[in-house]
Amino acid sequence: MKRNALVLVFVLSLALTGTLIAMPELYQRYLPEPVADGATRAQTIDTLLGRLNQHYVFPETAKRIEALLRKKQHDGKYDTVTDGEQFAAQLTADMASVAHDLHMKVKFSPKPLRPGRALMTNALSQATLHHNDGLDNVDHLSPAIGYLKISTFPPPSLVAEKYASAMNKLSDTDALIVDLRDNHGGSAESVALLISYFVDRPTRLNDFWSRDSGQTRQTWTQNTLAGKRYGSKKPVAILVNRVTASGAEDFTYTMHALKRATVIGERTLGAANPIALHRLGDHFFAAIPDSRPINPITHTNWEGSGITPDMPARPADALTVAKDIMQRQLDAAGRDSP
Repeated sequence: MKRNALVLVFVLSLALTGTLIAMPELYQRYLPEPVADGATRAQTIDTLLGRLNQHYVFPETAKRIEALLRKKQHDGKYDTVTDGEQFAAQLTADMASVAHDLHMKVKFSPKPLRPGRALMTNALSQATLHHNDGLDNVDHLSPAIGYLKISTFPPPSLVAEKYASAMNKLSDTDALIVDLRDNHGGSAESVALLISYFVDRPTRLNDFWSRDSGQTRQTWTQNTLAGKRYGSKKPVAILVNRVTASGAEDFTYTMHALKRATVIGERTLGAANPIALHRLGDHFFAAIPDSRPINPITHTNWEGSGITPDMPARPADALTVAKDIMQRQLDAAGRDSP
């Protein structure tokens, strides 16, 4: 009570002096945070289950999630959860107990969400962009061995020129290490663009089956690239760890299926199915996987299982192991790296 009274006095004093109008952000900071009251919880659950049944890539699993959430709702398990963050986390945990889908989440936003799925998807894409567009390091570990550290895969419009510049810089090497440790993913289009540099002819990558359309879309490498192709002959190693996920797993899985790379490190996270974002109300939204990749070579993907490396290695040792493997391959091919 004392804190609320002090906040009210503070806000009124700002209003009287005209400061409130000039400092809307400060005013918003002291407004009460929205809570997950009974009506909000009911609306959120109803909308979430509607979206799951309509869009989730596994319809039968959506029905099982619905049965669990309705039972917990009926039993009053959510009645005491009035904090938005906690309510979103609880719904996420309950869905995960059924689906084990690492991409599916409910999130809470303290600020009111703008209507529209497209706006929300765009906002998430912008929020996940890395400060340097995901290219952390482009270097030569030796005259013959290149190194490419990628922390995320932003949309192609943001990285196409940077990929071209990086591959031009690395074109004089005889082997390449692509470091995807701690990379949580990003744009499938950018993954396909980067893989295009490691093949010599048009190559079919993953197909994507959509729950919404019921159709399968093929993805292919690009015929025309802004940078120099690395080609299909030079050895490539990919470094991964237990949090390498999503688009980074897409790159790794596809390159490995094409027999284009040796994978070194730890088993990856196992998050394959692409998501769409759905507004559940003023302060809640859900990430719901609505499609799944199908590799034309393996006829499956890495969802839930992750990618098992060819050469297990601790994260701290993975680069050293990769350098040794690359050097051995170069030596076997008669190409020296001083």
